[in-house]
Order: sequence, then C-alpha cells, then structure tokens
Amino acid sequence: MPPQTGNSDRSKEFRRNADLEDLLTVLNTVLVPAQEEYLAREFRNESHHPPVFIMGPPRSGTTLFMQWLSSTGLCAYPTNLLSRFYGAPLIGALIQLLLTDGRYNFRDEILDFSRPIEFSSENGKTTGALAPNEFWYFWRRFLPFEDLDWMPDEQLYSQVDRETLVREITGLSVIFDKPFALKGMIVNHNIPFLCALFPNAIFVQIRRDPVANVASLMEARVRQYGNQNTWYSFKVPEYTNLKDLDAVTQCAGQLCSINKAVSEGISGLEETRKVIIDYESFCRNPSAVHTELVKKLGLSSMDHQYNGIRQFKSTREVDPSLASQIQTALRRFDL
Repeated sequence: MPPQTGNSDRSKEFRRNADLEDLLTVLNTVLVPAQEEYLAREFRNESHHPPVFIMGPPRSGTTLFMQWLSSTGLCAYPTNLLSRFYGAPLIGALIQLLLTDGRYNFRDEILDFSRPIEFSSENGKTTGALAPNEFWYFWRRFLPFEDLDWMPDEQLYSQVDRETLVREITGLSVIFDKPFALKGMIVNHNIPFLCALFPNAIFVQIRRDPVANVASLMEARVRQYGNQNTWYSFKVPEYTNLKDLDAVTQCAGQLCSINKAVSEGISGLEETRKVIIDYESFCRNPSAVHTELVKKLGLSSMDHQYNGIRQFKSTREVDPSLASQIQTALRRFDL
C-alpha cells in the first residue's frame, strides 16, 4: 500500500477503513506475480486508443466530468471496483469484465454490480462499484513524491518505473478496447513528463470560475477536516510559501499554481490533443463537449450520438464578503 498520512486528522466519514487497507495490501501483493505472468505470456502491449488525462484543480468539476464521461460510454475509466486492484490493475480489469460485462453473463448469476451512474460525490468520492474512482493509489505506486505533490521532471525520469506505468495504462485500454480516461491531476505540474511517456495522449483541462473554485476548496477543507485551516488535496510547489498564510490566500494560491501549470503544460500540444473545458459552459451544454471529444478521439459521430443529460446545475452563490476576500487574494497571484 502506498504510504498515507493524516488519517486521524480527517472527519470520521472520510477516515480510511484500516481493515480494508490491510486486505487490499494482501490481495494486491498476491496478484502482482499473476499480472506479470499475464503480461509476459498473453498480453500485447499496444493500443490504437489514446489515454485521456483529466487535469485541473480540485473542486473544479473534475469528478462531475468523470461521472458524465463514464455515462457516455466513450471511454473506459477507473471504477471503484477496479481501484481495489491498484497493484495489479490489468488483473482487476479482467475481473471487472467477468463480473459486470454482459458478454460474460451466464444465466444471470451475477448482475448485482451494475447501477446507473449518479452525478453526486463527496470530496471526489463516488458511490457504486462502477462509478468512477480517482485512482490515486494507482498513481502513488509510481510517483516518488514526499512532502510535495511535485518534483522536477528530470527526477521523475530517473525515479519512476516508466515502462510499467505506460504498460499498465496502455493495457487497460487494450482490455476494455476503449480510450482509458483517468484523472491525472496528481501530475498537474508535470505534464511535459506525461506527454513524453504518452505521445498520443489527449489532455482535458477543466477550469472553473476562480471565486467559486476557491470557495469550494474552503468548503472541502471543512468537510474533510472540520476546519478551514488544514491543507486539502495536492501540495503544489509553492506550498512552503503558502502554508502559513490565511486559508483564503492558501486556496487562491493553490488554485492559481495549478491553473498556470496546466495551461503552460498543454500550451505546446497540437489542438487535436487537448480539450479545454470551462465548467460552467460544460454544465450548460454537455452535448457540445461530447461532440468535441468524439472528434478528438477519432470516433464516428454517427455511432456516438449524444443521448445523455442535457444540462447540469452549476450556479452557486458565494457570500459577498467571502467573494471580496477571494478576489483580493486572487489578485495577489495575478488572477
């Protein structure tokens, strides 16, 4: 199991289940040799489907976007079920197909896993075996991050098991025979590194109104830790300069750091390899995003017509006094 910290600081509903953690550690340790044998004997490590990385700040709408994307059927994605197999995800993918794919149904013996995707979550956590999962345990197997969720690309090149990372993400798209879409926000500041590993990858940048985004970050802190002062989510490179400031300024600095890193990281990519989504526009018209994704994934528009939800509610009221504080803090970071 990747090292985890701060569990005792979390609100009760967000604390990890120690028994589950222990069981998953044993399960994944046992399955790793099986996956290695599968890769060596049965598996072809190439796919014509590009991986799709979802980038952007926490609380910008990435979870809703992943829930929506999973409901369209355009991409495969890490489910809550698959996330249990973070150490051997290809074996997990085969097990998921066995349990949930209609092609392998025998006399309706196992039909309990399928349920409609719900468009609700709590600090990124979803409900349901096939609901999208953030897949952070998978990512942390490979990333040698310590105090910060970032290190220079040259260090990642020397320390990350790049071959296995590419093999597993590519392998998931092969097994599911679809582009594999997953949150890549843990490497928001290392997009050039990710581009080098996956030269055909498509990057989706999610942006949200910054005042609403900062306010949502502060609310997430309260839900997760019971207060506004404990840092929530990724520790950006500027963390040491932000950690002793007030909560509003911390969240504003975190948001600005991530938005700048993602924008710069994808700036040099061909237009065919990036999709930039304003959360509010997406909520008003998800069909337009579907059309763009179908085109950039190289799929047939005739075979993938949009029949999903027509609109999401995105408007939120931020207390005027708090909004004023947030705007002042954002100006400090030139946003």
